Amino acid sequence: MGRRAVRKIDPNLDLSRHLTTLEALPKGADLARLFEREQPLEIEVGTGKGLFLATASESRVDHNFLGCEIARKYARYAGARLARRGRANAIVVHGDAQRLFTEWLPDDRAAAVHVYFPDPWWKKRHLRRRIMNDRFVAQIERVLEPSGTLHFWTDVQDYYQATLALIKASTRLLGPLPVAERPASHDLDYRTHFERRMRMGSQEVWRCEFRKQALPHQKTSSMK
Repeated sequence: MGRRAVRKIDPNLDLSRHLTTLEALPKGADLARLFEREQPLEIEVGTGKGLFLATASESRVDHNFLGCEIARKYARYAGARLARRGRANAIVVHGDAQRLFTEWLPDDRAAAVHVYFPDPWWKKRHLRRRIMNDRFVAQIERVLEPSGTLHFWTDVQDYYQATLALIKASTRLLGPLPVAERPASHDLDYRTHFERRMRMGSQEVWRCEFRKQALPHQKTSSMK
């Protein structure tokens, strides 16, 4: 199911604090400069319209959120959503998440990585384009701090099963840990817009969580 069109963004809205590009990002420990406070960092791969970033940054003000979206119009829309709400703890990056992880993010940085409903690339010749590949899941493991969590949801059972096998073969992440579906309390009480569409259409969503092993000498940390 393809993405829907987005509404127009107010041209007078200042996006400078909530939207950036990969090339403009500071690298390594300097990522802390993006936010007002040094707090645990959560990263969303494939931000879409930004529903998760908007709701999570409001409910967990003691965490910072970095979303990455490869489609410019969706990155702008998600950034505008944050700007309208004045969120100081959430930013959207326009760019390729695989580059973000391999070139910008240091080891043991993220308290959580969220990957919700990535493009399944249905055709066999396109499977190599899936974001959840052996190289990327290894990068997720590297970037997660000890006891950090990976959240993966999809509406494609084949993609779900393939990803579970991939994580088992390519990482030492603990899981899969089950994630229960909970009833929505209002019209936008969903993790993402895509989850809303799936559940309102009575279509199944496959969810799991993985956790990075913490060695005896390691402790969880916030943004270093």
